[in-house]
Amino acid sequence: MKPSISVDELMTSGHQACQGCGATLTMRYALKGLGPETVVVLPACCWTIIAGAAPRCSIGVPLLHAPFAAAAAAASGVKAGLSARGDGRTTVMAWAGDGGTYDIGIQALSGAADRDEDIIYCCYDNEAYMNTGIQRSGGTPSGAWTMTTPGKEGSERPKKDLDAIMEAHRIPYIATATPAYPEDMVRKFAKAKTIKGFRFIHVLSPCPPGWKYDTADTVKLSRLAVQTGMFALYEIAEGRFKLNLNPAKRKPVGEYLKPQGRFRGLKPDAEAAIQAEVDARWALLSQRHARGT
Repeated sequence: MKPSISVDELMTSGHQACQGCGATLTMRYALKGLGPETVVVLPACCWTIIAGAAPRCSIGVPLLHAPFAAAAAAASGVKAGLSARGDGRTTVMAWAGDGGTYDIGIQALSGAADRDEDIIYCCYDNEAYMNTGIQRSGGTPSGAWTMTTPGKEGSERPKKDLDAIMEAHRIPYIATATPAYPEDMVRKFAKAKTIKGFRFIHVLSPCPPGWKYDTADTVKLSRLAVQTGMFALYEIAEGRFKLNLNPAKRKPVGEYLKPQGRFRGLKPDAEAAIQAEVDARWALLSQRHARGT
């Protein structure tokens, strides 16, 4: 029986990630979907370190380091250079964290999307600036502790709806994924590879030191994020919306929040507010799924 995911590995041992790092699982599955004819462009992020020191690298494809704000611009340039050489096969993927996507890199991201550059942009979202010491980003959810939101009640601001921002650019393909559903993730990267134009994939990537949970629970938390509705798995292809997993009965958000030390200061009324927000958002997503738009 043919395996549902390729057994070929383009990511090696010897990387520099923390134990239980969700971003390493994400890269591993992304490369399984994209294959060896891929160039990865990295701005400043955890993966700048994870990849390893030059001249060695823990992924078996060409990797280009770019300035923090310029992942999408640099990837656009790499694609233009390959096209000028007559190479229409190689996939170019910008790979950035939430800090380099929601905040510092959003101008270059928006510009590349507006031009419909023929690249894939993946945001591996660990919901804070983890590489520089756990500072709040635009991807940090309300109530989460970070070094720059040190109060007991955590961040006062809600998480920026980046997917809606990207959808407003009317790009050909948008998808979400988590490491808990590898077949879904690999399929989405493989599908994105076949689409021409700008493609955006948003992956929730749990971070044990930043989220403050046991390193063995990365996949468990990724799954709970989906089962509670905190993070929905869907794709939008040419304007058509589809939920990829619709739990028959969503679990309470507390099952996802309570194992994480960053939410330790969350009061019952704040948790209830998060639950109400998730319920409202899920109702809208379910309606979109039913309409297909």
